[in-house]
Amino acid sequence: MGDEKAVPALVWTRGPRTPRRQTMNLGRIVEISIAIADAEGLDALSMRRVATDLDSGTTSLYRHVAGRDELLDLMIDAVQGEDAPPPLTGDWRADLGDVARRQRAVLLRHSWLGGVMSTRPALGPNALRQIDHALAAAAALTPDITLASDVIALVTHYVFGTVSRELAEQEVQRRTGQTEDEWRESIGPYIREVVASGTYPQFARRVIEAQDRSFDELFGFGLACVLDGIAGRLGGG
Repeated sequence: MGDEKAVPALVWTRGPRTPRRQTMNLGRIVEISIAIADAEGLDALSMRRVATDLDSGTTSLYRHVAGRDELLDLMIDAVQGEDAPPPLTGDWRADLGDVARRQRAVLLRHSWLGGVMSTRPALGPNALRQIDHALAAAAALTPDITLASDVIALVTHYVFGTVSRELAEQEVQRRTGQTEDEWRESIGPYIREVVASGTYPQFARRVIEAQDRSFDELFGFGLACVLDGIAGRLGGG
């Protein structure tokens, strides 16, 4: 296990810090930090930057937060608390679908969240409340907690994967300044040449015949397939 004394305590296991002078509020620190990450990404987030935006000294900030890692834990939990879980209906498909859609919404609101959650566990009270709610939804499908956990992991992986693709496209548009329509227009001549060549008939069919789907539509279709697969595997109907 190694030297346990070398393992830093989780922020959730400590009591509130009591700075000598109450010059700032922890909630305000987390709020400002989320605003920075939302606007500029996690690379822009530092203790110095947060202190600057709060018009305070970095030393004063450390009286409330041990460091950037602890601040990230607090930020993750704060955004997990933005959308409280609704009462369960008892219909596992409807309830797990709601879990997935709410996960997607918070990931799209905070584009930095998916990356940071993939590298650190979310163990704050708001995150645990969301996890407990999701497991309770899956319990209507199976009483086996291992299978219920696997189901939640599968749904969560689907959500994270589709959202990452959506956010990547948004980032490309931000970086290039091109909208989707402008990008399509720019590559139009090349695509028409490819279609006219007859070399790639199925791709040509897709270009000519397939309907464009929004990210909302694609997400809904994929989620339905995931839930159908779960039902087929576990006999959930």
